[in-house]
Amino acid sequence: MLIRAIDGLNEIVGRIVAVVAIIFAAIIIFDVVMRYAFSEPTRWAFDVSKQLFGFYFVLLGGYALRHGAHVKVDILTERFGPGLRKVVDLLGYVIFFFPFAWVFLTRSWEFASRSWAQGEVTYGAIQMPVYPLKMAMCVAAGLLLLQGISEVLKIALDRGETASDT
Repeated sequence: MLIRAIDGLNEIVGRIVAVVAIIFAAIIIFDVVMRYAFSEPTRWAFDVSKQLFGFYFVLLGGYALRHGAHVKVDILTERFGPGLRKVVDLLGYVIFFFPFAWVFLTRSWEFASRSWAQGEVTYGAIQMPVYPLKMAMCVAAGLLLLQGISEVLKIALDRGETASDT
């Protein structure tokens, strides 16, 4: 039940955030057309597309982990038996993944809170608020940490399910 809930949450977030790629691509195309076809560059397109790409990039971490798109050390573990591979995977999560995810979560929370309190804005052609993107980093860290819990539970319960299995 918990595994399905976490996997489902990251699946929904991943599918919603994927739409952001279409939006920032459209903004870039619009800016290029305005700049080269009409000699009227936009003042806002670069800043907006940069922020949207930031949201896109950071919020897909949990989705990527769910679908096995993160870097692994399979080249080292491919010769191991299933039992030893399971132990190595669990140790990898405990020793490397969870400490990283926890530091990412706590530091991004501090980073975002400070930005929010200061009302931080960009220094570009237009002054856009920065704190929403920094808050997205905190949300992304939480989603990544949750997905790590789901992946560890799958390993511990011997459930090698993928997105197509659920």
